[in-house]
Amino acid sequence: MNQQIDNILDEQKKFQQLMQPYKAAIKIIKTKLEIIDQNLEFKYGHSPIHNIQYRIKSPKSIINKLERKKLEKNIEGIKKLNDISGLRVICNYINDIHYIAQLLILQEDVVLIKYNNYITYPKKNGYRSLHLIVTVPVYQNDLLINVPVEIQIRTIAMDCWASLEHELVYKADKKANDEIKQRLKKCAEMMEKTDLEMQKIYMELNHPWQ
Repeated sequence: MNQQIDNILDEQKKFQQLMQPYKAAIKIIKTKLEIIDQNLEFKYGHSPIHNIQYRIKSPKSIINKLERKKLEKNIEGIKKLNDISGLRVICNYINDIHYIAQLLILQEDVVLIKYNNYITYPKKNGYRSLHLIVTVPVYQNDLLINVPVEIQIRTIAMDCWASLEHELVYKADKKANDEIKQRLKKCAEMMEKTDLEMQKIYMELNHPWQ
């Protein structure tokens, strides 16, 4: 029994060690975003970032992803995943999204790997957001390695819809039929109109800063 506990603890320790660079990468990106936000607020009196959320995939989520991608369930397989560490950046207005993304990827130690614009080209279900995968250099055991981070940037309205849609489609007692999905998509379109109108009002009330 004690041996089993020791084995479990040993595996947990190995997993935590494996996750350390990903945790460090999240801190680096989060700090960069906070500095960008603070600089813009100081310079223009506008804070584009409403809040920042972040997470590290759980062991179960990592295994599920490896299985879906048909990758080996080992360290080499894990290193092929680009979304183990992730941040969600919630902005006030649509223009804020693109400006924040631009300022981030222009930094010389941030390398853009993938760029998906689901704002201009929404997903079939109506989902809208800007998805980036970038790498940042992180020291591990005196070695400098490039660690991938997935970043989702969206407005408050986009985040509201995405959260509720996930709750309704994936966590409800009944399976959502096509009619329900169409209604949800209609809600996404209404949210888009709200986003555009809110930004228009903001621009009418404030001096352009971008």
